[in-house]
Amino acid sequence: MKLEQVVVPVSDVDRARHFYRALGFRLDRDEVVDGFRVVQLTPPGSACSILVGTNLGSGRPGSSSCALRVADLEEACAELRGHGAALGPVRASRVGFSDPDGNEWLLVGG
Repeated sequence: MKLEQVVVPVSDVDRARHFYRALGFRLDRDEVVDGFRVVQLTPPGSACSILVGTNLGSGRPGSSSCALRVADLEEACAELRGHGAALGPVRASRVGFSDPDGNEWLLVGG
């Protein structure tokens, strides 16, 4: 088994799409299918993507928590800050940030 997609509940699909694209996520898909808007974005170097959209699940915006492993935490932090992400303090080789809806992201070094 491989995890391929994770739904990240958001209140504004276009705002979320812009936020994740600004962080360097690749836009794989943005389409409406049977009344569902599906936007698929993949973090750089990842085989797993996120889905944001309308009518994708029952989660409320801001209820998701995800983690990204990075080879160089300092470099990844500098890059994300350069793209406007507000990162918290680095603690034990980890740092957190949130998207505009409050979905939590954790960067893990190593």
